[in-house]
Amino acid sequence: PRSLIPRIETAAETAGVVHFVGSAAGNGGASEPVTWSRMYDDARSIAAALPARGVVAGSNVAIIGPTSRALVTSIEAGWISGAGAVTLPLPMRLSSIEDFVRQTRARIISSDAVLVVIDDQLAEFLDPRPGAPPLVPLSTLVGEQRSPETYVRPDDDVDALAILQYTSGSTADPKGVMLPHRCVAANIDAIVQGVALDPGSDVGVSWLPLYHDMGLIGLLATPMCTGTSLVIAPPTDFLGAPARWMEWMSAFGGSVTAGPNFSYVLAARALRRATDLDLSRLRIALNGAEPIRADQVRDFVDAAARFGMPPHAAFPAFGMAEATLGVTFSQPGVGMQVDVIDQRVLETEHRAVPVTTGATNAREVARLGKPVFNLEIRSVDRETGNPMRDREVGELEIRGESVTPGYYRNERATAEAFHDGWLRTGDLAYTVDGELVVCGRIKDVIIVGGRNVYPQDVERAVDIVDGVRSGNVIAFGAEGRRGRESLVVVAETKSDELNDIKRAIRDAVYGAVGLTTDDVVLVKPGTLPKTSSGKLQRALCKSRYHDAELELV
Repeated sequence: PRSLIPRIETAAETAGVVHFVGSAAGNGGASEPVTWSRMYDDARSIAAALPARGVVAGSNVAIIGPTSRALVTSIEAGWISGAGAVTLPLPMRLSSIEDFVRQTRARIISSDAVLVVIDDQLAEFLDPRPGAPPLVPLSTLVGEQRSPETYVRPDDDVDALAILQYTSGSTADPKGVMLPHRCVAANIDAIVQGVALDPGSDVGVSWLPLYHDMGLIGLLATPMCTGTSLVIAPPTDFLGAPARWMEWMSAFGGSVTAGPNFSYVLAARALRRATDLDLSRLRIALNGAEPIRADQVRDFVDAAARFGMPPHAAFPAFGMAEATLGVTFSQPGVGMQVDVIDQRVLETEHRAVPVTTGATNAREVARLGKPVFNLEIRSVDRETGNPMRDREVGELEIRGESVTPGYYRNERATAEAFHDGWLRTGDLAYTVDGELVVCGRIKDVIIVGGRNVYPQDVERAVDIVDGVRSGNVIAFGAEGRRGRESLVVVAETKSDELNDIKRAIRDAVYGAVGLTTDDVVLVKPGTLPKTSSGKLQRALCKSRYHDAELELV
């Protein structure tokens, strides 16, 4: 079926269970298994009460709160009511409450939500305003539930919105990506096939936020629509103690999990201090949502091997909200594959010429696999729109069943996003043997002396400098003297040895890309701008740099 509703109904007949762990358990952290059947009954009980709140098939419902059983049940209730889920980000840190309130209000209004379901503790920050949809605390909504037999099932409408996914806004104002049931169902099928999912034996483990596509679709909707057992916790539980992720994997026999590259760095550190874990069932450790560092993936694989994780569990992938989620997947059981290319040729001639490891200017990049079922990819010349050949860098374009029909009530953005029926991603990429390699965002490329320098190459070099907080480095180009673009590096540090760190950063950048760093700015920990999904916001950082708004050490 191309609608989520019959899939959820069928999954409720399986033996799959959900384990809410950590603070999601709501009872001191003790896990209590809940069958998908019970989850479905609870969702029907809430869905039966939604019409009284103005929610009908075709409505959009905004949902805000940390991962919990009540939140997941409310998301499911919305889906089986025929409503579109608008899951909105939580504040990244206490200092960002004002931004959180402003952005949340804007998204609620732009999404035409008829109801805002909100965690009780967050309700005080979003006081009702004239013209805004009513707010209902989660506890109130759960308390209003009726007998599941009074739930009225809507007709399956494959073109109705299942999800309105707001982009993270790393390069522009967030836009609402429309994901109808047919797109989500198609991508779930692609995910199931791509990871060779066996709902009867696989166990998913997730701490990913439910306001991000990888958490909401990859590790919630997919298990919910297939009956796959799931272990789920809030992101704050993992970030507060990264060892918990691997402890959950061990305790529940986790076989499929996912996270961005930085999370595997934290997991590797935790594993080096860990004892008595069993990761022997872990076969898919999907790595996506941000640039993949091959050396850091190997560190994780090495650290996890001590606890029985198969060496080929690493699973690089590429995805984006506009394609629902998954775009390219590695092959299960193969592990991470890399391409070693000449970095200077890549920057000056936009070609990926293979070289041997250790050669001058060698750059190692992770292959991100082949397109998932029902999707096509190609790299095109940005000027002519003509397809590139293997190993020629161009703009990545995507076409297929799970690609969004466009942005919600934004015809201009929708028109700009498509080219001859292909979705323009804004990423520079090439293909090799049918596999995708992403080089970087077009808007982020630093052009110096005729070279296209990718900021992540600079950031990778600075990341390992003593005194720099790993994963908290941003590089960008700024207009310098005589119109020449200059290279700026902004990094977080806790150290007092500022001059030594700046000198080490300049040396590291020159050694990595052969460029002089025009300005090095050291800022306080936790102040670099990031999206709700944790991605570095280079454009916003550049703007704050020009406006002298960075919080210097």
